[in-house]
Amino acid sequence: MSDQNTRKLNLLLAELGDTRLISSRWLRERGYSNSLVARYVSSGWLVSPVRGVYMRKGGHLRWEGVVRSLQVGEGMPLHVGGRFALSLQGHEHYLRLGDAGTVTLYGPRRPPGWVSKLPLQERFAFQGKGPFDLPAVPLTTEVSESVLAEQGLAWHRVGSDIDALVFSTSERAMLELCDGVSDTSLVYEADALMQAMTTLRPQRVGLLLRHCRSIKAKRLFLALADRHRHAWLSHVPLDGVDLGRGKRALVPGGHLHPTYQITLPGDLDEHLA
Repeated sequence: MSDQNTRKLNLLLAELGDTRLISSRWLRERGYSNSLVARYVSSGWLVSPVRGVYMRKGGHLRWEGVVRSLQVGEGMPLHVGGRFALSLQGHEHYLRLGDAGTVTLYGPRRPPGWVSKLPLQERFAFQGKGPFDLPAVPLTTEVSESVLAEQGLAWHRVGSDIDALVFSTSERAMLELCDGVSDTSLVYEADALMQAMTTLRPQRVGLLLRHCRSIKAKRLFLALADRHRHAWLSHVPLDGVDLGRGKRALVPGGHLHPTYQITLPGDLDEHLA
């Protein structure tokens, strides 16, 4: 191997680290020809867990590395949100059986097809842009915590050998979860999770409510917070928050919340017991 190709290999291995993945597109854009990549594979430097994607030989294939590879390597403004973001913050015991193993991703662009083909225990579920009209920000290592905070996002480090990845804070994740509620069982889940949301930041909640386009998500979020009498709710600034008009029948035969005009199951207390 020439000195130039050796330098390129060393740069590539440093970029990959222990958990990162790179696509054929990423390699082509940086001057790694197909024949050179094939040589790296045949020489035992790279392995391909699925067609068109590579990682370092001896590296670890983990969902965290996949997400960070999408955020940094592929330049996709995808973040971990909703249900899985809440599980990362210690609330997995409130989730429906099996859902704690589904990584819920939000963003304006669908992940590439190879993500769903990776031999991982966890599954990836793309939830679309979500209920917010906030502009997408590049999730590179240069993005500041303050910029992320304005989006209801934050850095999350899963392990010492894995780059930090971007995920929804509890405030944003709960609104994302409420936006996806479509049946009674999901209301039970959202209610159980809301019971644990004792330390949400009212100013951040107010910011996200103003930028949330889903009337259902906002009303359900506020009604459940009110039901659990969270102290932070009275400090949430609701100026400029559009809660729509009229009543919203979320579940058939439910009880109408008097303030937020959305129906909730009448047996919520029984499901919390």
